[in-house]
Amino acid sequence: MDTSVKGLNKWANAHSTFWFDAIRIILGIFLIYKGGYFVSNSRDFEDLIAPVSNFMGGMLTFHYIAAAHIMGGIMIVFGLLTRWALIAQLPILVGAVLINFIGDMNVANLIISVVTLAVSFFYTVYGSGKHSADYYFKMHK
Repeated sequence: MDTSVKGLNKWANAHSTFWFDAIRIILGIFLIYKGGYFVSNSRDFEDLIAPVSNFMGGMLTFHYIAAAHIMGGIMIVFGLLTRWALIAQLPILVGAVLINFIGDMNVANLIISVVTLAVSFFYTVYGSGKHSADYYFKMHK
């Protein structure tokens, strides 16, 4: 089996189904929602990152997460530069998983974070699929 990025793209495009693209779009919409939620509920966000706020700048982290979720989510929905958008999400999602172990354990948030991280990692490896802007631009060079 070819394990290069091109080989993974070929596998993903050959096995791309409605669900492959639908899950990518749902992931993007979820990230847009979470980015908007953080912007509109900044106090909740401050409470969430309180256990680690001494290690990272609170406002810098807030702006990075909100912008990465909203802009990255839009890019993921359309399948435009999907891998790059997801690479920007991975540190945030790893932090979302870790924050449950550093601060108060919230099982629901942990499950959502782990599932989102796993799906994001999957699309980072396999790409955006056949019904995406990436695929369209690749075929219409």
